[in-house]
Amino acid sequence: MGTSTTEVALCCMSHSPLLNLPGPSQELLDDIGTAIADARDFVTAFDPELVVIFSPDHYNGFFYRLMPPFCIGTSARGVGDFGTHAGPLDVPESTANDCASAVWEAGVDVAISASMDVDHGTVQPLEKLFGDPTSRPVLPIFINSVATPLGPLKRSRMLGAAVGGFLAGLGKRVLVIGSGGLSHDPPVPTLATAPPAALERIVHGAPISTEARMARQAAVIDAAQQFARGESRLQPLNPVWDQTLLEILDEGWLTDLDGWSNPFIAREGGNSGHEIRTWVAAFAALQAAAGGYRTEQRFYRAAPDLIAGFAIRTAVAV
Repeated sequence: MGTSTTEVALCCMSHSPLLNLPGPSQELLDDIGTAIADARDFVTAFDPELVVIFSPDHYNGFFYRLMPPFCIGTSARGVGDFGTHAGPLDVPESTANDCASAVWEAGVDVAISASMDVDHGTVQPLEKLFGDPTSRPVLPIFINSVATPLGPLKRSRMLGAAVGGFLAGLGKRVLVIGSGGLSHDPPVPTLATAPPAALERIVHGAPISTEARMARQAAVIDAAQQFARGESRLQPLNPVWDQTLLEILDEGWLTDLDGWSNPFIAREGGNSGHEIRTWVAAFAALQAAAGGYRTEQRFYRAAPDLIAGFAIRTAVAV
């Protein structure tokens, strides 16, 4: 049963398939594990009745045959990549539809999916924070952060603000999650560079065999090991850029990010640095729902073993 007024809290965190694969040092895993445990304690104490998660996709649920900038799932299932949960999530259909209507009324165009496939970008944070990703009702909101051309970052902020306006009237305890980033540039195929088999995958969603999935995992592990040894052509991490972003989010200066162009984000944060869109949307949702916020947990580590600037932020309304 919902509370009489809405309470909103936030937990943004990076994700990485390498957290579920051999390779990263135990010291790194322990450090990040401690930070995740602190975030889990925060979430447990808040005890949300609904989880809204802004997350990207890595050509597991959304493909170039039809690539929306934003999509709200009214039903969703995990695809089970990189050892994450495979199967349905508990998505409240009526709430998802109402959210989509509210976002449209607020002037932001969003697609809906009655059969959304979500990958580790959505499921991993749910598993890290709740153990069982099906233990809470989840409203998944996809933000395209990989498949160019991409819309301006400002639109992700506006999406988050529209969702936050909807959440303000729900009368529930709502946890908002942003999943992704920060600076990282892993080997993700593009329309311009993908070989034929990968092109079939990223355009048409061609099924991936168990053998191909295992080969993909091995390639990710190898790429991370080369990157950590400094033997990779991948773009280096950018802790200075990461910390600049985190300061802007901590201070609530969200409109300052409207001037961050897509070429700037890719140049400073790498091609997958565009996943910061999920963080911007999540903080905008909290700000719109609560009026103001205060960040609490502030974890950051440049983690070459994960090919990522890895960060966690929790925040509460003030």
